[in-house]
Amino acid sequence: MSASTTSTSGRPIDALLRRAEAADADAIGDIWIAAFGATYAFPAAHTEEQIREWIGHHLLNETETWVAEEDGADIIGFLSLTDDMLDQLYVRPGSTGHGIGGRLVTLAKTRRPRGLDLYTFAVNVGARRFYERHGFVAIAFGDGSGNEERQPDVRYRWTPEP
Repeated sequence: MSASTTSTSGRPIDALLRRAEAADADAIGDIWIAAFGATYAFPAAHTEEQIREWIGHHLLNETETWVAEEDGADIIGFLSLTDDMLDQLYVRPGSTGHGIGGRLVTLAKTRRPRGLDLYTFAVNVGARRFYERHGFVAIAFGDGSGNEERQPDVRYRWTPEP
C-alpha cells in the first residue's frame, strides 16, 4: 500500500505501508521511545532495553504489525493489531501532521472490519482528538489501575456503520 502526501515544506512524502519484519525492530523501538518521550511528562513503565526486547520478542511475533516507510527507506510510523484491539500506533516526532497516522488507522479498520478498541492515556488530548476524528468513541475511563504506567486512560471503540 502506498500513497503520496505533501509535507508542510511542499515536498511529497512517499509513504509505503508494509508488514513489519524482524529487521524493523530497532526502528520501531526508536519511534516508540521517541514518541512516548515527546508526548508524556511521566516515564515509561519499562527501560529502553526492556521496551526494545518486548518489541523484538512480543510485538513482532504476537501482533499484526505494519510500518510506514518514507521514500522507501526510513520507518516513520508503525501500527500493531491484535484480534480486536489497535494495540500500538506511533508516528516519529517530526513526521506527524502529514496523514501517516490517519493512513495507519484506515489500514487498521480495513484489517479489522468488524470493529476495534484501543486505549490511550487521558492526558494525551491530541491522540484523543485524532481517534475521535477517525470515528472512535470513548466507552470507558480508567483510573490508571489497569495499566503499568498507573496513568488514567480512556478506552475507545470504533464500530463500522451497518
